[in-house]
Amino acid sequence: MEFMVDSERCVRCGACIQECPTGLLIMGDESPKKGRGGCILCGHCVAVCPTEAIDYDGTPRAQQVDLRDYKTLSAEEAELFLRSRRSVRQFSKKQVSKEEITRLLNVARMAPTSTNTQGVSYMVIQNPETIAKIRQHVTTWMESMSKLYAQMRIYYRTITLYEKTHNRDPLFHEAPTLVFALAPKRNFERGLESSHFCLSYAELFAPSLGLGTCWSGFAEYCGKVDYEPLVELLQIPDDKRIGGAIVVGYPTHTFRRAPERRPLEVTFDK
Repeated sequence: MEFMVDSERCVRCGACIQECPTGLLIMGDESPKKGRGGCILCGHCVAVCPTEAIDYDGTPRAQQVDLRDYKTLSAEEAELFLRSRRSVRQFSKKQVSKEEITRLLNVARMAPTSTNTQGVSYMVIQNPETIAKIRQHVTTWMESMSKLYAQMRIYYRTITLYEKTHNRDPLFHEAPTLVFALAPKRNFERGLESSHFCLSYAELFAPSLGLGTCWSGFAEYCGKVDYEPLVELLQIPDDKRIGGAIVVGYPTHTFRRAPERRPLEVTFDK
């Protein structure tokens, strides 16, 4: 891949060198250049250049979003934005369009990943019959695990009691859309973290589209242990594993308050 510098525009400020996470860039006689090392295609060298002197065909400037006119949220606005996110468990029957789901996940893919590996893909389930089959597989898996683990026994009893009492799906909350994040099997622990980062971005962006989300932890757990009936139903690629799951839909209710959390616990060095 070609690293290009317009030496007439370059002011030799060194920002690109300082921001390069692998130390690949060094200062040449007239301008920055590649030294020894690898590139993780983060695009920081192009993005940070104050004079647009740098371009790189691995992360072309033409494909980068111009942030020069972007105004950062105030601390108060950002705090309220983050605190306003709620886990939604009551959804309307209106289906979410493929266009809206695509827009949601297109933002999710911008989440940070370890050494910019990215690699997270998504499987979107909107067929009610398929969602019902997934729910049955997850429930069956939970029942089998409840015979081995006390904590799972509590979870399984809780969801079965909820379903009997309220006649509602306690796993997917009758949401019209279920999204799985798929991570590479290789270095899965790293991919699992990346999946969570990406789905967190989706959760934060969803309200901007009028959508609500909720994590589906039991579907994730069932998938990441490669529960065979679920893997076969979804036809998960051999080189992938389920790294996370959320449900998506249009919320039935509007939250008018942001509940408090437990008090902050933090220590500082002396």
